[in-house]
Amino acid sequence: MQAVRRQLDLGRLLPLGGPDDGAWITEQAAGRALRRTAAEIPGVWLETLRIGPAPLEPVSEPAVRPPASALPPGPLRIEAAFSASMGRPLPQAAEQLRSTLLDAAGERLGLAAVAVDLRVTDLRDGPEEAVRSRTEERAMRPPPEAAAARSSPPVTGTGPMRGPIAELADVAAAVPGVARLTVVLGSRPVKVDQHDDPPGRHIEVQLAVAPGHHPLEVARAVRAAVVDAATSDTPGLVTAAVLITETAA
Repeated sequence: MQAVRRQLDLGRLLPLGGPDDGAWITEQAAGRALRRTAAEIPGVWLETLRIGPAPLEPVSEPAVRPPASALPPGPLRIEAAFSASMGRPLPQAAEQLRSTLLDAAGERLGLAAVAVDLRVTDLRDGPEEAVRSRTEERAMRPPPEAAAARSSPPVTGTGPMRGPIAELADVAAAVPGVARLTVVLGSRPVKVDQHDDPPGRHIEVQLAVAPGHHPLEVARAVRAAVVDAATSDTPGLVTAAVLITETAA
């Protein structure tokens, strides 16, 4: 039950960049990053936030095989509920929240967000510092497993991984901007599958992004590094996909 709950907490696997980027991010990781940005808006307290495909918008076929159940590249919509202070005009607060979420999604993460739907849940009176949403505080606080992962050493080629997979894990972990490799899907941070049409290999990497680095740029660099390493080891067609499971504050 705990494993199923953790899987559900990840939310959707959202496409980063375009069809050729081969990068995805968990909705949980993206939502935390957006919440950190929204928390800087005075008089606004974000309650719930969801990110998903924008209705009636075209999607594209990704250039590489995506992680299991990942959304295809395409426009995204952010849905958020928030409470606001009565000390400022509500339309002004809503517009600032909308623009902040759109800018943060595109510029800080690389999500192709095209719309933000907002719903006001409460109007609050009193000093802003005393009106902090408990829902937001719980959402901003990482779960125990995430905190434990941050305090643990980076995943490298030690442990259950051996041989070429361990070498690819070391290559991915050494890319600037990678805080550590993570395991949220499956049992390994790096998975290599053989495919027959055309003959070759597909690599999937799960990772956390270090502070001060752009998730999409890190994903691109990791893909290039592991593809180069795998190609030099064994010639043939190699593709790679990256799943970002956490971004730093």
